[in-house]
Amino acid sequence: MKLFLTLAISLFTTLTAVAGQPLHVVILGDSNTWIGGDDCDKPQGWNKWFKDAIQPTSCRSYARSGATWTNTPKTRRNTRENIGVLGNDNVIYNQICRLQEAVDSGVQSRPQLILIMAGTNDAWFLKSRPKAFAKTACEVFSTEGSTITDRPVHDILTLAESVRYGCELLRAAYPDARIILLTPLQSVAAGRDPITKAGDIIACCAHRMSLPVIRLDKEGGIDATQEKEHYSMTTDGTHTSEQGARHIGALIAKRIGTLWQQDNPVTRP
Repeated sequence: MKLFLTLAISLFTTLTAVAGQPLHVVILGDSNTWIGGDDCDKPQGWNKWFKDAIQPTSCRSYARSGATWTNTPKTRRNTRENIGVLGNDNVIYNQICRLQEAVDSGVQSRPQLILIMAGTNDAWFLKSRPKAFAKTACEVFSTEGSTITDRPVHDILTLAESVRYGCELLRAAYPDARIILLTPLQSVAAGRDPITKAGDIIACCAHRMSLPVIRLDKEGGIDATQEKEHYSMTTDGTHTSEQGARHIGALIAKRIGTLWQQDNPVTRP
């Protein structure tokens, strides 16, 4: 606990005093973020421990259980649905739309930091997202200097396109915000290879957009093989336990603190 409090004080200094302004954080994602609650205050979710560590001015989750990055031919703008399972409209795109509505109405402060942790369901339910892996990031970014946000969302059917689409929308709406992508954790249900492939695509998209990425499938400290034998960091092989959430939240906070400090170096006396 003493170490955790020390980390919290250190990161609070890094992310707020160094930035020299209030820090409003927004988090998008699937069930592993959703279980932390909209206010990021439930201990089974990593975002609660992340929030405790960095102590931002505000921290709000727009995550939905069952969400995917990847859209479908039937995806449309739908900011009211909250079904808790896979669905055509249960996608990151609609979380972005909800965020925009909240900011425009004054309910949500303009974010300075946006975290997106998704991809588990894209890898897990490939039968429902059959084109998710159909294009590589290289193919999606083959036309330099162009944008894909002029296309309708129901035409964005691969994981790589959906990542680019969502990030371009966020950059256009919040050009001063720092966007950081988090790849999905290892999952017993989704399988190691699909999770790694989803993580590779997300990481490559981040690289092409010059966005930081944290490879939770590789450095998150959750091993699907071990979880399959004995649940410890998860409750079911996919969703974090309180122990797993605490570990992931602290890891993400530390990594983001390092990234922020690199961008905002402090000259100490």
